[in-house]
Parts: sequence; structure tokens; C-alpha cells
Amino acid sequence: MTGAGSASSSFADVGYDEAMRRARALVPALRERADRAEAGREMPKETIEDLHRTGLLRFHQPRRWGGMELEFVSLFDIPAEVARGCSSTGWNVANLGVHHWMLALYDERAQEEIWSKNPDALIASGIAYPQGSGRRVEGGFVISGFWNFSSGVDPADWNMLAVMVRDGDRVVDHRMCLVPRSDYEIVDDWHVLGMRSTGSKSVRAKDVFVPEHRALCMYLARGGSQFPGARANPNPLYQVPLSALGSHCLAAAGVGNAQAALELTVEAIRERSTNYTAMRMRDFQAVQLRVARAGAMVDAARLVIRADCLEAERIAREPRAPTIEEKLRFKRNVAYAMERCTEAVDTLHSLAGANGIYDRYPIQRLFRDQHALAGHIGFSWDAQGAPWALVALGGEFSSPTM
Repeated sequence: MTGAGSASSSFADVGYDEAMRRARALVPALRERADRAEAGREMPKETIEDLHRTGLLRFHQPRRWGGMELEFVSLFDIPAEVARGCSSTGWNVANLGVHHWMLALYDERAQEEIWSKNPDALIASGIAYPQGSGRRVEGGFVISGFWNFSSGVDPADWNMLAVMVRDGDRVVDHRMCLVPRSDYEIVDDWHVLGMRSTGSKSVRAKDVFVPEHRALCMYLARGGSQFPGARANPNPLYQVPLSALGSHCLAAAGVGNAQAALELTVEAIRERSTNYTAMRMRDFQAVQLRVARAGAMVDAARLVIRADCLEAERIAREPRAPTIEEKLRFKRNVAYAMERCTEAVDTLHSLAGANGIYDRYPIQRLFRDQHALAGHIGFSWDAQGAPWALVALGGEFSSPTM
């Protein structure tokens, strides 16, 4: 059955330029709300309303359901722009938005079940497969587990929970299971250094039945058109491999955050004098070089990530699935890009001097947020750099979901 969002909630006619304009327009309000959002440890109600009103969570939802169905690179560009205002909001836009893309991979019955009732439905996730366990039963699976880092979970209607399916002691499948809010418990343990307003609390589920159509086999999401939703959603953007580029949307929060640090630093230094010599900071060559280096690192990170997104969609349109070396290169690149963004933020924070320790100075929050988001496993250079080098040097790398 072909569905569509109601006329009041359809964004099918919104193109890339308009979506970016809407994202850019939210930046001032997001900056103004950032401290309050951090104190509340979740996105403010007004921010959620703004995201629904503008459709910015539906950039990859199929047009037949009222989504924008924009090109794949939008998965990075839109959250990065939002993150200039608030990195936590950018992270949640990436996370909640990419789940519309993922839902398009599921059996049409799952899409119908969720989007026919509410095309604006929010879907959180718990993506660590070892944290969930499942067993096959008639008609589907029974799952249990405890998943942390479920970003944006409080306003979400559903959750995508990753499980390893076992037959005895043997792992026989990896599934991403769609579970309604009534079937899992939210555990309020999100007391953290940074990225506080993502509201990335933990969730717990015990012996929950998930029908087959709501349990996506991740071996079918490694690139290509083998996934259950391919017939209804033939756009090549849905054929990009999830495991290889799933972190690129979240990296948008790091790039946007680093861009914001650059913008706020430039604004502060333009007119600032030192307290000791009365010289303008902008006249010190050392300051100029640090700002220039930070700007170059942010630009380089953005270009690397965007190039990956563009290449991944080009490969999907050939059509073919990327090779394992190409997939690992994408994962290597995003980790490298995040290292550059963190270095840029550290460089800019150091220019704040003693001002950088005050809560009232916004770059201290950006500094904390950058280091918090950089802890994501997808951005670990040690974890993501070595596998590509192993394969490039003639070794073998094996991962069931790659």
C-alpha cells in the first residue's frame, strides 16, 4: 500500500536548498536555548516543535510518506548546520532523521504500521548488538537487553534495538528490532560531561516479542537492493551500506560544533584586547595562526565527510555495493575527520584563556560537547583506522554486518 503523510505534514516538495535554509534559520534560537537545554538534559519542547514544523527530521523519509527524500549527503549537511546552533540538537536531528532512512529498508508492513499513523513519528535506537539478545520463535523473535546511549529517547514513539540472535551458543543473525514505547523502559542515567541535551538515556527490554516484519536482518543492509523495503523504495540513496556510513550523520554534530567554536572565537577576538598590554588580540600573529589552523581543520573535516557521502551514493547508483576496503576507508575517514574537529575546538578553547573556565563563556560547553561526542566508537581512530590499513596491506577483515 502506498502511504502519504497528511497534507499538513507533507514535506515532499521541500528541496535541499530550502531544507538548508530552514536549518540555518534555527541557529540563533538554538544558541539561545542551549544552556537551558543542557540543564534539562533533553531537547526543549520548543526545539522539538521547530524540528517538526520545518520537517528537518524527515530529510530521508520517502516522498510517498511525505518526506523530503533528499540526496544522501543531506544526512550530513542538515545536522551539521543545525549543530552550529546546538551540537546536541544536531546530534538528535542526525540520529532521529537517519532512522527514517533506516525504516525505509524495513518490510513495507513496518513502514505502514508506523508512518500511516504518524509520519512524524520519532524513532530512537540502541545500536550495540552485544547489548541485546534474541531468539527466534514462531512469527518473529523474542528479545531482551539493556542498551545505553539511546539519544532522543524521551520524545520517541519507537526504538530500534540491536540484537544478536543465537541458536544455543552460536550467533546466527544480527537484527535491528522496532519496538513501541510501551514495550521498553527508559532508565534515567544520562548524567554526563557533555552532549547533555541529547537525552541519551538507556533503555531496558525483557522478553519482548517482535514480529518478523519489524526485525530487519542487518546482513541485508550492507549495500545493494536486497533489503525488504527495496521494492517500495527503489531510490539508490537507500542502497548505501548502513554499517559503513552510519557514523557520518553523527559526525555532523562534531563539524557543526567546531564551526560554532570558530565563529564564536572570531567574534570574540575581533574587538578583544588583552587585560595586561591593551593590545588587540587579533594583532598577535600567534592568535592569527591558531584561528587559521582551526578553520582549515574544520573545512578539511567537512570536505572529507561530504566526499564520502557523495561517493557512497555514486557507487549505489552504478549500481553496486562498495568493496570491504571502500567501506573501511569510509569508516577511517570519519574517525580522522573527528580528530581534526576536536583538535580545532581544543585550539580555539585555549585562546579563551582564563575566560574559558567560566560557565557563562559558551565555548566551554562546546569544548565539553566535542570531547563527549568524540567518545563514540565510530570516531575512535584506533578502532576505525587499523582495519582499513590491515586490508590495504593484504590482510583479511571480517564483520558480519559490514
